[in-house]
Amino acid sequence: MRSIWNGAIAFGLLRIPIKVVNATENHTIPFRQIHTEDGSRIRYRKVCELEDREVTQAEIGKAYEDTDGTIIPITDEDLAHLPLSTTKTIDIVAFVPADRIDPLHLDNAYYLASSGVRAAKPYTLLREALKRSRRVAIAKLVLGGRERLCMLRVVDDVIAMHSLLWPDEIRAPQGVAPAVDVRLRDRELELADTLMDTLGEVDLGDLHDEYRKALEAVIAAKAAGEALPEAPEPAPDGKIVDLMTALERSVQAARQARGEPAEEGEDLSPRGPARAASRKQTSTARKTAAKKQTSEPARSAKKTAAATGKTTKKTPAGKAAPRKRTV
Repeated sequence: MRSIWNGAIAFGLLRIPIKVVNATENHTIPFRQIHTEDGSRIRYRKVCELEDREVTQAEIGKAYEDTDGTIIPITDEDLAHLPLSTTKTIDIVAFVPADRIDPLHLDNAYYLASSGVRAAKPYTLLREALKRSRRVAIAKLVLGGRERLCMLRVVDDVIAMHSLLWPDEIRAPQGVAPAVDVRLRDRELELADTLMDTLGEVDLGDLHDEYRKALEAVIAAKAAGEALPEAPEPAPDGKIVDLMTALERSVQAARQARGEPAEEGEDLSPRGPARAASRKQTSTARKTAAKKQTSEPARSAKKTAAATGKTTKKTPAGKAAPRKRTV
């Protein structure tokens, strides 16, 4: 994989030469803009306003536009004079438990590869220290023309880096929650729990981009001049009038999808009759199996006695009388 940044991790007095490579890739199907009348491509050209001509990438530089409109050119040589160590160094500033990092802060993901043979030992040292401590490292670096906050953690045998949004880049959720005061009944919460339990867990490796597959099918049919695939019919409007009915029908649909059809109108809450009946049925089955297992030796003993013609005398208490020993 091609590196996008070369530098070092500063871990106390240790410097670990590393290369940064992308940990993710984009599988989105790209579209081009076209002129709908003749199908020709629409392109964006970079034009110099003063000379009114298209310029090449080699002729393009950076500049800062001041508030009064003044353009201040900034060259790569100027950027080399930035009074920051993080332009070529990932400076670790702290180690914290992983659960201290709110997922809202997570941005892009990268892998850090050790650069050269000498980097192997300090790289491994940092990786194992992170594993043993069960913490992540918080660091700073300059990437993509700006200083970024980042998190280092271990993935298999590799140190991964996640760029983080700065705290002031996270918007406060004020005004997002429902403005009305909502009160939930216990049975509604229980049904929600039942629905979560019924849907169960999932391995992310089993999930796929269905939209991309469907889009590829449409493109393939269009390219071959074939009929486009039929879109599925929208789900019928069940006219659900309340939250309870929606939850009950959702649980029934989830059970049917798992091959466990539920009866219409049954109480599907964790403490409802359906769950109680299921538990009772399971308990009864276990007791029957245990009773059957216990009675098997007794029936076997009776069959053996009948075959040999021997009988066993019983005491009034119903217990087998001890046999007399013959001297």
